[in-house]
Amino acid sequence: MNAEELNRHVVESLEGVRVLEGNGDLFYVHDPAGDLPPERQLPFATIVTGNNYDHVSDLDRPGAYRVNIGLPKAGYTARFGAPPAVRDEHGVLDTGYDYAARDTVQPHPAYASQYWVCVVDPGEATLRTVKDLLAEAHAFAARKHANRLARRAD
Repeated sequence: MNAEELNRHVVESLEGVRVLEGNGDLFYVHDPAGDLPPERQLPFATIVTGNNYDHVSDLDRPGAYRVNIGLPKAGYTARFGAPPAVRDEHGVLDTGYDYAARDTVQPHPAYASQYWVCVVDPGEATLRTVKDLLAEAHAFAARKHANRLARRAD
C-alpha cells in the first residue's frame, strides 16, 4: 500500500477526520465539526514522506513513507513495554530497533516516549495491524474530543 492509498483508507474509514498538510506530509486530526482551534489540532496519526523531521528512517527514497500512530498508553505498553527515555545526540530514542526497517511495527524514533509507533512502507506483513492501530488511535482521539466537549458543556 502506498501513501496515497493509506491516506484514502484513513479518510474513508475513520469518521470525523480532518487532514492537515505541511511539507508534503499529512496530519490526521479528529475534528468532526471542522472547528478545532489551531492549538487543539493535535494529530492522532501522520504520514511523512521525507526526512524533514529525522534521517533515521531513510525516507528520501522514491515512494518511501512512514506512518506514525499515537496510541493510548495501554496500547503502546502492551506491544512494547515501558516507553524509552534515552536519546542519542540527535534526539533519536534508543529502542534497539532499526528505524529504517520496512514493513515492521516499531516505536517511533522521536515520539515513542509519548506512546507513538510507526511503520516504514507498510506492506503485507503489517497492513492489517496498521489499520487496527489507526482505528485504535482514532477511537482514542474521538474519546478525548468527546471528553473536551462534555467539560465545556458543564
